[in-house]
Amino acid sequence: MSARRWQQPTAFAWALTVFGVAAFCALGVWQMDRAAQKRRLFAAFAGAANAPLLDFAQANAIAQDAQRYPHLRVQGHFLPERGYWLDEQIEQDRVGVHAIGVFAIDGQSDLLLVDRGWAAWNHTPGTAPGAPLPPAGETTLTGLYAPFPGGGLRVGGNALPGQKTWPKLTLFLDPGAIAADLDRAIQPRLLLLDPDAASGFVRTWKPQVMPPERHLGYAFTWFGFVAVTLAIFVIRHWKEMGKCVQ
Repeated sequence: MSARRWQQPTAFAWALTVFGVAAFCALGVWQMDRAAQKRRLFAAFAGAANAPLLDFAQANAIAQDAQRYPHLRVQGHFLPERGYWLDEQIEQDRVGVHAIGVFAIDGQSDLLLVDRGWAAWNHTPGTAPGAPLPPAGETTLTGLYAPFPGGGLRVGGNALPGQKTWPKLTLFLDPGAIAADLDRAIQPRLLLLDPDAASGFVRTWKPQVMPPERHLGYAFTWFGFVAVTLAIFVIRHWKEMGKCVQ
């Protein structure tokens, strides 16, 4: 039968293994921590819709914390000649757009972008999303004051300057590009309007971030690399030395 004996690892093998195990463990723990942060974020988001309404000054102060979603009430008016369609938005396996209104808050010079909700649109040539126009005149809005969503991979550059008709179609909300397009400064966050069955829109909001489950999956992967590293180390140094004859 074969006999095996432990072969003394070199200093380099020890250093490489210790470094790999430490690095993979640190990455796994980091992803676990990120998952815990995201759980707190989703919990804060879920509770925000039932929080007391705040005026703009109060909400702006709270919004300095990136993980807070103030429940905001503002008064002002929509700019009827301006607006955007945020394209390629999926709702229950259907494709459509989010209607982004441009709102002037009373007493504020910077404009506020307002996500009025999702509407279906299948991109049939010659058609437009079947979404109602924003209300005219002075109005009061309530909703969650949330960070702008991430845009993912941005292919083709900024398409806004080349469009001459409104609302303009865009694949992402870039605050800088939209401010330049409007030739006006805009507020640092977006207003997600409270649900309203009579609005004509679907409003099912959630944080536009990676969910906790994804972070847990990454953590499992990193911890798996720890096990693989240790297994390689043991197999590499547990050598077959020959045969024993009985």
